[in-house]
Amino acid sequence: MPGFGDMVQKAFYLGVGIASYAGEKATGKLAEVRDQAQKLADEMVERGEMSTEEARRFVEDMMKQGQQQIKQPPSEPTTPREPRRIEILEDDEEPAPEKPPEVNNLRDQVQSLQDELRRLQNE
Repeated sequence: MPGFGDMVQKAFYLGVGIASYAGEKATGKLAEVRDQAQKLADEMVERGEMSTEEARRFVEDMMKQGQQQIKQPPSEPTTPREPRRIEILEDDEEPAPEKPPEVNNLRDQVQSLQDELRRLQNE
């Protein structure tokens, strides 16, 4: 297959070309963002809403955020892949200390009635 090597070479060059083009586009967009952030900072300095030092830090922070977003792949949505689990507590756990003693008495009465009902059902 003499054409197979040429096809692999062309596919490789295509991949390199696409990666290069994407890098150029990202750099161009980053430059546009820097220009817009600089213009915004300049306007705010003219209005007296921000000092020149704050404006410089603002532009630097914007550029850092832009570069971090370029380096990080887009995150997947955080939808759960399986249903949320619900924990069922057992009845024989210790009652919480803030409950009044009447609750414990009622719980004991219910337990004794359940025991008596089971006994009557078995007879």
